[in-house]
Amino acid sequence: MSNLVRAALVQQRWTGDKDSMIAGAVDAIGTAASQGAQVVCLQELFYGPYFCQVQDADYYSYTEGIPDGPTTKLLQEVAERHGIVIVAPMYEEEQAGVYYNTAAVIDADGKYLGKYRKNHIPQVKGFWEKFYFRPGNTGYPVFDTAVGRIGVYICYDRHFPEGWRALGLAGAKIVFNPSATSRGLSQYLWRLEQPAAAVANEYYVGAINRVGVEPLGDNDFYGQTYFVDPRGELVGDAASDIEDEVVVRDLDMDKLSEVRNLWQFYRDRRPDSYDPLVAP
Repeated sequence: MSNLVRAALVQQRWTGDKDSMIAGAVDAIGTAASQGAQVVCLQELFYGPYFCQVQDADYYSYTEGIPDGPTTKLLQEVAERHGIVIVAPMYEEEQAGVYYNTAAVIDADGKYLGKYRKNHIPQVKGFWEKFYFRPGNTGYPVFDTAVGRIGVYICYDRHFPEGWRALGLAGAKIVFNPSATSRGLSQYLWRLEQPAAAVANEYYVGAINRVGVEPLGDNDFYGQTYFVDPRGELVGDAASDIEDEVVVRDLDMDKLSEVRNLWQFYRDRRPDSYDPLVAP
């Protein structure tokens, strides 16, 4: 018998307010659970607009504590109710004036397992993230969940291979990459980078994107959320490029050992030769 994990990804349009975004995400988690999903990941900064299209201190109001904030507490209840692991990307306030782009990880029994803070922070037109976030200081944690060891890498992180590899070395079997990425800027990379990372590191990647044009700017978030296996092949089709969607796919975890036995990338690494890579 195959060793399957049924996993889900949620892409959403901005509805115009935080409460309806949270309600929509909770409904989407319920939909995923009703289809047998055991783990689900939401999109980057899931309960708000992608406010980094502008630089406006009013959006600091979207911050919450993690895990003590209301949204984490709500999702702990949702995870326990459905028996599903939840990865929830949010805008975290550590203390007054200290904010991070963070994903909380909640186990299927509702237990808060920890967080990943986005390490690589862009500052380019339409993605003014250094105005809102400090670079992460959690390293590259891997979480032991009801579905096995999972990791998180957020949006702009995906352009940096070092974190992908760190997650693989720490034993991740599935890595989720919640994103807000727009048509024209990076769409041609969307089908290249995550499959390449899955191949190089021999695990599954779940790539999540928003959909729609939001009032704050002209970034056209093109959806196309998908899972990719360690051979670099999509698991089923990618999601719509214009509509909300819940993507539910079966991930055959036996494929990980098959691929690792064929392509011995971890055996053949040469860390003794990599010192220059971390020189400032």
